[in-house]
Amino acid sequence: MRHKACFGPSSSESRSRPTPSARGGLLLVGLLLASVGCATWNPPPPRAAERAAAAGVYSGSLRVSVKGEGVRGRTPILVAFRRPTSVRLEIPGSAGARLVAVVRGERLTAIFPAHRAVFEGAATAADFDALLGVPLAPGELMDILVGVAPPRLRSYRAGWGERLPERIEAVLPDGTRLKATVDEAEIGTPLPAAAFEFPPHRGYRAVDAAEARRLLGAR
Repeated sequence: MRHKACFGPSSSESRSRPTPSARGGLLLVGLLLASVGCATWNPPPPRAAERAAAAGVYSGSLRVSVKGEGVRGRTPILVAFRRPTSVRLEIPGSAGARLVAVVRGERLTAIFPAHRAVFEGAATAADFDALLGVPLAPGELMDILVGVAPPRLRSYRAGWGERLPERIEAVLPDGTRLKATVDEAEIGTPLPAAAFEFPPHRGYRAVDAAEARRLLGAR
Protein backbone atom coordinates (compact mmCIF):
# COMPACT_ATOMS: atom_id res chain seq x y z
CA MET A 1 0.00 0.00 0.00
CA ARG A 2 1.48 3.35 -0.99
CA HIS A 3 0.97 6.56 0.90
CA LYS A 4 1.08 10.08 -0.46
CA ALA A 5 3.67 12.49 0.82
CA CYS A 6 2.38 14.72 3.58
CA PHE A 7 2.70 18.49 3.50
CA GLY A 8 1.63 21.19 5.90
CA PRO A 9 -0.74 24.01 4.99
CA SER A 10 0.46 26.21 2.10
CA SER A 11 0.00 29.93 1.61
CA SER A 12 -0.56 31.96 -1.55
CA GLU A 13 -0.85 35.60 -2.50
CA SER A 14 -4.37 36.96 -2.45
CA ARG A 15 -5.97 40.32 -2.97
CA SER A 16 -7.94 39.94 0.24
CA ARG A 17 -6.22 38.70 3.36
CA PRO A 18 -8.15 36.63 5.92
CA THR A 19 -8.71 38.10 9.34
CA PRO A 20 -6.57 36.80 12.23
CA SER A 21 -9.44 34.65 13.48
CA ALA A 22 -9.97 33.19 10.01
CA ARG A 23 -6.25 32.53 9.64
CA GLY A 24 -6.29 30.70 12.97
CA GLY A 25 -9.22 28.58 11.87
CA LEU A 26 -7.58 27.73 8.56
CA LEU A 27 -4.34 26.81 10.32
CA LEU A 28 -6.17 24.51 12.72
CA VAL A 29 -8.01 22.78 9.88
CA GLY A 30 -4.78 22.41 7.92
CA LEU A 31 -2.95 20.87 10.87
CA LEU A 32 -5.79 18.46 11.50
CA LEU A 33 -5.83 17.39 7.86
CA ALA A 34 -2.05 16.97 7.83
CA SER A 35 -2.10 14.86 10.98
CA VAL A 36 -4.82 12.62 9.53
CA GLY A 37 -2.99 12.26 6.22
CA CYS A 38 0.31 11.34 7.90
CA ALA A 39 -1.13 8.83 10.39
CA THR A 40 0.30 5.75 8.70
CA TRP A 41 1.58 3.94 11.81
CA ASN A 42 -1.73 2.26 12.53
CA PRO A 43 -1.97 -0.11 15.50
CA PRO A 44 -3.04 -3.68 14.80
CA PRO A 45 -6.78 -4.31 14.56
CA PRO A 46 -8.29 -6.43 17.35
CA ARG A 47 -6.70 -9.88 17.50
CA ALA A 48 -4.64 -9.27 14.34
CA ALA A 49 -1.35 -9.18 16.26
CA GLU A 50 -2.07 -12.49 17.99
CA ARG A 51 -3.02 -14.19 14.72
CA ALA A 52 0.02 -12.84 12.91
CA ALA A 53 2.44 -13.84 15.67
CA ALA A 54 1.03 -17.37 15.65
CA ALA A 55 1.33 -17.76 11.87
CA GLY A 56 3.43 -20.72 10.84
CA VAL A 57 3.70 -19.69 7.18
CA TYR A 58 4.26 -16.27 5.58
CA SER A 59 4.88 -15.02 2.06
CA GLY A 60 5.23 -11.46 0.91
CA SER A 61 6.56 -8.92 -1.56
CA LEU A 62 8.45 -6.05 0.04
CA ARG A 63 10.54 -3.00 -0.78
CA VAL A 64 13.44 -2.80 1.66
CA SER A 65 16.10 -0.22 2.43
CA VAL A 66 19.11 -0.77 4.66
CA LYS A 67 21.49 1.89 5.99
CA GLY A 68 24.39 1.20 8.30
CA GLU A 69 28.15 1.18 8.65
CA GLY A 70 29.54 -0.19 5.40
CA VAL A 71 26.12 -1.03 3.96
CA ARG A 72 23.52 1.06 2.17
CA GLY A 73 20.95 0.06 -0.41
CA ARG A 74 17.37 -0.57 -1.35
CA THR A 75 15.73 -3.36 -3.28
CA PRO A 76 12.49 -5.21 -3.85
CA ILE A 77 12.53 -8.64 -2.27
CA LEU A 78 10.29 -11.69 -2.10
CA VAL A 79 10.22 -13.34 1.33
CA ALA A 80 8.69 -16.58 2.54
CA PHE A 81 9.08 -18.49 5.76
CA ARG A 82 7.81 -21.62 7.39
CA ARG A 83 8.38 -21.85 11.12
CA PRO A 84 10.47 -22.82 12.86
CA THR A 85 13.57 -22.92 10.66
CA SER A 86 12.86 -22.33 6.95
CA VAL A 87 13.26 -19.03 5.09
CA ARG A 88 13.44 -18.14 1.40
CA LEU A 89 14.62 -14.76 0.08
CA GLU A 90 14.62 -13.80 -3.58
CA ILE A 91 15.86 -10.51 -5.02
CA PRO A 92 14.54 -10.08 -8.57
CA GLY A 93 16.57 -8.66 -11.42
CA SER A 94 15.87 -7.54 -14.96
CA ALA A 95 16.70 -10.99 -16.37
CA GLY A 96 15.75 -13.34 -13.53
CA ALA A 97 16.67 -13.57 -9.88
CA ARG A 98 19.81 -11.76 -8.76
CA LEU A 99 19.85 -13.70 -5.50
CA VAL A 100 18.06 -16.75 -4.16
CA ALA A 101 18.84 -17.56 -0.53
CA VAL A 102 17.34 -20.42 1.45
CA VAL A 103 17.66 -21.21 5.13
CA ARG A 104 16.70 -24.69 6.22
CA GLY A 105 17.56 -25.99 9.61
CA GLU A 106 21.06 -24.78 10.48
CA ARG A 107 22.26 -24.13 6.92
CA LEU A 108 22.16 -21.10 4.63
CA THR A 109 22.69 -21.42 0.87
CA ALA A 110 22.60 -18.42 -1.45
CA ILE A 111 23.10 -18.45 -5.20
CA PHE A 112 23.77 -15.71 -7.73
CA PRO A 113 22.45 -17.24 -10.97
CA ALA A 114 23.83 -14.60 -13.34
CA HIS A 115 27.33 -15.18 -11.96
CA ARG A 116 26.98 -18.94 -11.38
CA ALA A 117 28.23 -18.41 -7.84
CA VAL A 118 27.17 -19.89 -4.49
CA PHE A 119 27.68 -18.82 -0.90
CA GLU A 120 27.18 -21.39 1.86
CA GLY A 121 27.10 -20.62 5.53
CA ALA A 122 25.26 -21.14 8.77
CA ALA A 123 21.73 -19.99 9.59
CA THR A 124 22.97 -17.36 12.03
CA ALA A 125 22.76 -13.61 12.46
CA ALA A 126 26.49 -13.40 11.72
CA ASP A 127 26.18 -15.07 8.32
CA PHE A 128 23.04 -13.13 7.42
CA ASP A 129 25.03 -10.01 8.21
CA ALA A 130 28.01 -11.20 6.15
CA LEU A 131 25.76 -11.89 3.15
CA LEU A 132 23.09 -9.20 3.33
CA GLY A 133 24.33 -6.61 5.82
CA VAL A 134 21.41 -7.45 8.11
CA PRO A 135 22.48 -8.99 11.45
CA LEU A 136 19.30 -10.94 12.15
CA ALA A 137 18.81 -14.59 12.95
CA PRO A 138 16.13 -16.31 10.84
CA GLY A 139 13.68 -16.37 13.73
CA GLU A 140 14.16 -12.65 14.31
CA LEU A 141 13.44 -11.94 10.64
CA MET A 142 10.24 -13.96 10.91
CA ASP A 143 9.15 -12.02 13.98
CA ILE A 144 9.82 -8.62 12.41
CA LEU A 145 7.61 -9.45 9.44
CA VAL A 146 4.61 -10.37 11.60
CA GLY A 147 4.81 -7.44 13.99
CA VAL A 148 6.80 -8.93 16.86
CA ALA A 149 9.80 -6.98 18.17
CA PRO A 150 12.82 -9.25 18.82
CA PRO A 151 14.43 -8.37 22.17
CA ARG A 152 17.85 -7.68 20.62
CA LEU A 153 16.61 -4.81 18.46
CA ARG A 154 17.36 -1.26 19.55
CA SER A 155 13.96 -0.12 18.29
CA TYR A 156 11.05 -1.42 16.27
CA ARG A 157 7.71 -0.15 15.04
CA ALA A 158 5.13 -1.40 12.60
CA GLY A 159 2.21 0.23 10.84
CA TRP A 160 -0.57 -2.29 10.40
CA GLY A 161 -3.07 -3.13 7.71
CA GLU A 162 -6.05 -5.39 8.30
CA ARG A 163 -4.01 -8.53 9.03
CA LEU A 164 -0.29 -7.77 8.92
CA PRO A 165 2.23 -4.95 9.14
CA GLU A 166 2.40 -2.81 6.00
CA ARG A 167 5.31 -0.62 7.13
CA ILE A 168 8.24 -1.65 9.28
CA GLU A 169 11.14 0.32 10.72
CA ALA A 170 13.80 -1.18 12.94
CA VAL A 171 17.19 -0.31 14.34
CA LEU A 172 19.17 -3.55 14.46
CA PRO A 173 21.62 -4.57 17.20
CA ASP A 174 24.61 -2.98 15.41
CA GLY A 175 22.77 0.27 14.66
CA THR A 176 21.83 -0.61 11.07
CA ARG A 177 18.51 0.94 10.07
CA LEU A 178 16.05 -1.29 8.26
CA LYS A 179 12.90 0.00 6.58
CA ALA A 180 10.36 -2.08 4.70
CA THR A 181 7.17 -1.38 2.80
CA VAL A 182 5.02 -4.48 2.39
CA ASP A 183 3.23 -4.43 -0.94
CA GLU A 184 1.56 -7.83 -0.53
CA ALA A 185 1.64 -10.48 2.18
CA GLU A 186 -0.24 -13.58 3.26
CA ILE A 187 -0.18 -15.85 6.27
CA GLY A 188 -1.47 -19.36 6.63
CA THR A 189 -1.43 -20.18 2.90
CA PRO A 190 0.45 -23.48 2.39
CA LEU A 191 3.63 -23.18 0.39
CA PRO A 192 5.13 -25.99 -1.70
CA ALA A 193 7.95 -27.91 -0.06
CA ALA A 194 10.15 -27.02 -3.04
CA ALA A 195 10.12 -23.38 -1.96
CA PHE A 196 12.43 -24.28 0.90
CA GLU A 197 14.71 -26.68 -0.94
CA PHE A 198 18.26 -25.43 -1.38
CA PRO A 199 18.57 -23.90 -4.85
CA PRO A 200 20.42 -26.08 -7.38
CA HIS A 201 24.00 -24.96 -7.82
CA ARG A 202 25.95 -27.79 -9.41
CA GLY A 203 28.89 -26.35 -11.32
CA TYR A 204 28.69 -23.00 -9.52
CA ARG A 205 31.88 -21.57 -8.05
CA ALA A 206 31.99 -21.13 -4.27
CA VAL A 207 32.46 -17.56 -3.02
CA ASP A 208 33.14 -16.11 0.40
CA ALA A 209 30.99 -13.48 2.10
CA ALA A 210 32.98 -10.53 0.72
CA GLU A 211 32.62 -11.77 -2.85
CA ALA A 212 28.95 -12.53 -2.27
CA ARG A 213 28.33 -8.96 -1.09
CA ARG A 214 30.14 -7.63 -4.16
CA LEU A 215 28.01 -9.78 -6.46
CA LEU A 216 24.86 -8.67 -4.67
CA GLY A 217 25.76 -5.06 -5.33
CA ALA A 218 26.60 -5.66 -8.98
CA ARG A 219 24.01 -4.69 -11.60
